[in-house]
Amino acid sequence: MKRAVPVVALSIAGLIPVWRCEPSTGGTTTSTALPAPSSSATTATGTVVQGATTDTEKGPVQVQVTFDGDRITAVRMLRQPDRPQTTAAVPVLISETLKAQSADVDTVSGATVTSDGCKESLQAAIDVKG
Repeated sequence: MKRAVPVVALSIAGLIPVWRCEPSTGGTTTSTALPAPSSSATTATGTVVQGATTDTEKGPVQVQVTFDGDRITAVRMLRQPDRPQTTAAVPVLISETLKAQSADVDTVSGATVTSDGCKESLQAAIDVKG
């Protein structure tokens, strides 16, 4: 009996995060068809293109890419899921994009859905810039 109380208490404490977790709505990432980006503009710092919004099971993802000629000089997340994993993954995704100069970047562990959505939106922006 002395062991039963701590075991039950710890079991309940361990299940609380599971109960609070939101269920996913599907097994894979879904995306919208890649429509034209919502805007493209040329500024003093280069051409700014917004990628298509990609709907994922965690929420919408959209990037804005700044080009200087064919070179990617900046990437900014316009829309992203409000999750700690995403917040941690965004700087890594941006850094890797700037290094690779393409949407061919590694998925960030723990933020696979956001990584995939980011890559799709990024590729849409690159395709438009062409």
